Formats: sequence, C-alpha cells, structure tokens
Amino acid sequence: MRALERHLTQGKQLQRQVLSHLTATARNTEYGRNHAFDSIRGYEDFVRHIPVNTYEELKGAIDRMRHGERDILWPGRVKWYAKSSGTTNDKSKFIPVSSEGLQKTHYAGGYDSVTLYLRNHPRSRLFDGRALILGGSHTPNYNLPGSLVGDLSAILIENINPLANLVRVPGKKTALLSDFEVKRERIAREAMSKNVTNISGVPSWMLSVLNAVMEQSGKTHLEEVWPNLEVFFHGGVAFTPYRRQYEQLITSPGMHYMETYNASEGFFGLQDDPADKSMMLMLDYGVFYEFMDLSGNSGNSGISGISGKSGNIVPLWGVETGKNYALLISTSCGLWRYMIGDTVRFTSTNPYKFVISGRTKSFINAFGEELIVDNAERGLAYACELTGAEVLEYTAAPVFMDSSAKCRHQWLVEFSAPPADLAQFAALLDRKLQELNSDYEAKRYRDITLQPLELIAARPGLFNEWMRYRGKLGGQNKVPRLSNSREHMEQLLSLMKNEK
Repeated sequence: MRALERHLTQGKQLQRQVLSHLTATARNTEYGRNHAFDSIRGYEDFVRHIPVNTYEELKGAIDRMRHGERDILWPGRVKWYAKSSGTTNDKSKFIPVSSEGLQKTHYAGGYDSVTLYLRNHPRSRLFDGRALILGGSHTPNYNLPGSLVGDLSAILIENINPLANLVRVPGKKTALLSDFEVKRERIAREAMSKNVTNISGVPSWMLSVLNAVMEQSGKTHLEEVWPNLEVFFHGGVAFTPYRRQYEQLITSPGMHYMETYNASEGFFGLQDDPADKSMMLMLDYGVFYEFMDLSGNSGNSGISGISGKSGNIVPLWGVETGKNYALLISTSCGLWRYMIGDTVRFTSTNPYKFVISGRTKSFINAFGEELIVDNAERGLAYACELTGAEVLEYTAAPVFMDSSAKCRHQWLVEFSAPPADLAQFAALLDRKLQELNSDYEAKRYRDITLQPLELIAARPGLFNEWMRYRGKLGGQNKVPRLSNSREHMEQLLSLMKNEK
C-alpha cells in the first residue's frame, strides 16, 4: 500500500522513471539501435525518435522473435507470446511476454488487486479458501523448447509459482484444456467440493462455468455451493450487461466485485474504490502511457478523425478529464508507442483514474453518428433497468440501405431474461443513445438520415455457437460489439436462419 500511495502524488515522476528504464534497458536491441535510444533523454526525444506503431509495423520483428532471435524489440530471447484477436490482415496477433513483463506487469497487477481489495475489506477471509481462476489454453511456439503461444491467462497459469496451485482450482491440467465445453464441466466437478472464496476471469465465460456448477449441484444460488465466496475479480469485457445475472446467481450481501483492466499487452488499471466505477491507472508496471486525443468539435468520440496514427498525442501529464483518448503503450515486453485499440476517458487526474470507453475499431460511424461501446453499454443498461430485461450478449452493425432506401442500425441481442415488449426495449435503447450521443441524435432527427434502430432477439446459445464456429469459444475471446462492417452480423443471422 505504501508503494501504491505514490500513484496519488507522484504520477508524473513514476511515468518518467518508467520511460527512462525502458529506453535504457532496450538501447542495445535492434529496435533501440535503429531508433537511437542511447540519445533519448526525455519524453521529447522519445517522441522525436520513435514512430507510433500498430501491430502491422511490429509484426515482422515479432515473428523473428517467435523463431528464436534475440535482442530484437527487447533484450534476450522472449519465450512466451499471448495470442490476441486478429488484425485486418491476420487472424491473430502474437504479443510478446518477456520475463520482466510477466513478473513486473501481469503478476504485479494480481498482487495489487488483492492488496487493494484487502484494504477495502480488512475483515476478508480470502485466504481461508481457494481461488477459482478461469484461463485459456496454449500450444508450443514453432516447436522451440520452452516457448509457448496461447491465451495470456494460460501463460500466467503455466508460469505461476507452484505454491499457488495449493490455493487455486481447477488443477493445471483442467485449467489448460483447449475445449471450453469439456473444460467448463470439469471445472464445475473439481471446484464444487472446494471452499472457493474468490473467482477471477472474463464475466461471460465465468458465467458459463458458474451455470455448470449450478446444474451439477442442483442448487438455486451459488452461496449454497460456496458459502464463503466473497469476491469476483473481473476484466476483459464490460461488466454492466452481466451484473444483474451475477446478483441473481449470488444473493449473499457479502459478495463484492472488483474490475481489473488486464490485456494481452499489459496490466493497466484497477478499481481501487468499490463505490467508484472508474479505475486507477497503474503507473509503475513497466508501461509508459501516451494518449491520442479523439475529441471532435461535436464533443463526442471524434472517431471519424482517426486515420490510424493521426491526432494530438500527449503523455500522462497532458491528459484532461472528459476527453476520449486512444491508448498508446510502450512496455517491457518490447511494444513501442503501440496503439492497443482501446479508448479511455479520464474521470480524475489527481489521482489518475479512468473508464474504458470503447475500441478504436469497435464503433459504428457509417453515417457520421460516431456511436461507441460506452454509449451502447449505457443505453442497454438503461433499457434493461426500465423493462426488467437482462442482456447476455449483443452486437450491432449498420444497414446501409434496404429495399425501401432506408438506413438504420441493426442490433442482435441474446437475452437471458427477455423484455415483455421487444419494441419498447428498442425504443428505450434508441432514446438513450440519442441522449448520450449528439451526433447520433442529429442523424436520427425526424428519421431523415437514420431510421429507428432495428432490434432482433437472438435465440439462446447463438453467440456461443458462432464463437465455436470461429474457434474462439472460451479463453479471453470477446464478442465484437459494434462494427462498421456487416460481416459478423451476416454470419450470425445466417446461423439464425439455418436453425429455422
């Protein structure tokens, strides 16, 4: 806690120290030599010497690293690669995970999660029982000895201190299974008889596992299986669509929820205050942050102004509250000024606290409406609150022009508890989106540019079936929420049609 308290008063100093460490450590790598790291004395030099990168710019270097070459983006040989969702040109990205990144970024985030939780709940009995940690799977990397590629969670499980296996479930063999449907059933069997006090994972996949526990146990509420369960450490996707389902499944008043912002590229944020939905930016994990200002004149997301690498970029000490920023990171895993694809909005700069507002590639801007995931999540939450509905999964895409020359947004929503009146739910969602986003409101004015949104109720299990079809069921895979393209929507609607 003493170390974490530096975040409150020494944010700029912590980030300058991280930048100095990163450039000094990597100065003799190939990338460091090519970009004159030995002449970098501060942030201004850093910006002058190093370009903004997407995965495409670093892909060649990463592939050489995967083949065993040393000292390319980071000193030494990097043995682990976190498999992440793909780019326009590739099915998957492979994010390097160095030994330093593993220990001082990813595991550090786990330690600090527990630290902050215990500060907020000093009477916790967390360590009296087991941790149910949900992870993915991994495979050998080009058959190089000791080198692995797979979900970050699987890499973390593979390399965790063996003593941790005494206080976690399931067993390592089950945890690393690649078939999620087999895995969820085995996890449920192994965990039911244990004293589970805490669970960690992606909300959507964890909910599937917990439902398997309920099915096998025959109980009504989860506290009947695990009476000492007290906290869910969650991350990966927004928790809002799932909160009500967890609260119905776990009715104990002593249950807590703590959000974490951990990704294949690093561990970035922790919810330090249970009453505040924003997270504290973690400033001493070997990650140097920059922020591309996306705010347009309209006051909304400004996404239409992104051409990949344009925009005003500032370090941490240049951010302002209320603005939407694309996140750039430089890390001890060898990512340099890397556009991670997430967008954030700061709620405070003393200390630095933020919320995840969406993805730079997960938005709808087919007609100048600039609709972002934050708008979608809040709109759905509003409609659910007023109708009593519960959303399990959703995606949305534009209909550019139908047979009547009408344009609109099309939403496909899988409900765990459907609304009594689907049209009312759609109208409430549409109304809230207009309230949240002035660009969307302008395009909806008198239905001239955009017609009222179309809402389709997906049959139960549709999204899981689609994820299985794409080879992305389980692990850290996520359902794409908003898209300018209809590719995902057409695949899902095709599955719906085939079922009929």
